[in-house]
Amino acid sequence: MVYAIFSASVLLAIGLIYVGAIGWLYFRQERLLFEPDPLLPDDPICKDPDTREFFVDVPGARLSVAHLTRPAPRGVFFFLHGNSGNLKKWFVDLDAFRQANFDVVMFDYRGFGKSGGQIESEEQLRADVSAVWQHFAPMYEGKRVVISGQSLGTALAAGLAAQLCSAGHAPDLTLLVSPYSSMQALAAELYPWVPMQVLRYPLHTLEHAAKLLGPVMLIHGEKDELIPIHHSETLARSMRSAQLLRVDGAGHSDVHRFPSVRKALLSALGRL
Repeated sequence: MVYAIFSASVLLAIGLIYVGAIGWLYFRQERLLFEPDPLLPDDPICKDPDTREFFVDVPGARLSVAHLTRPAPRGVFFFLHGNSGNLKKWFVDLDAFRQANFDVVMFDYRGFGKSGGQIESEEQLRADVSAVWQHFAPMYEGKRVVISGQSLGTALAAGLAAQLCSAGHAPDLTLLVSPYSSMQALAAELYPWVPMQVLRYPLHTLEHAAKLLGPVMLIHGEKDELIPIHHSETLARSMRSAQLLRVDGAGHSDVHRFPSVRKALLSALGRL
């Protein structure tokens, strides 16, 4: 009798801890998904003379934007970065774009770098992406457009590219680096004990990728342990014209540093 009561008490305690953990995950998952690094207002993102930084206003926040501008660019490379750091980390290695004669646009999500506000929902995050793109779209009428994202940003990039395709303005290239088929699928692999209903950021890439028109390039490190390469393989199978570059020896955070990636990027931009 005493053992049964003790066992029931232990199971109840475990159940309460589990429910509490699930509740914490539901209401505080932004802390797990996003790792922003703020920047002081007077801390320059980039000191190169052909770059500038400014803000784009969105409902409830001002978003920090970095812009590489060429005298007569062939097009624009619109990039959505990963879940950590800020533009000072991501707005680097710009010589490849200068060589290809492409402008570059990047912005920090809410709470990252010099951007104000905080991320509160996937809908808000995607709306911010759309708002920043709409700010720049008129500047690049008639020029080449590349929509790109890395890691977290791949779902956002695929969503924006699909949106442009639906509006009859398909990008000339969609480039996804270390993409996931969806955050929901990735979470199921990493945290199988968490009910999927808890995830407020399903961040589907696959359902948007299947709607993309025009060339798509996927780049993935073969040793990526955070987002395994089978996610890119799944995405590639869902699209009619997708090229998958497997980067031998690359993991998740270092894939963009491999010479084969720079070579593939320059080749892709040169063909546009």
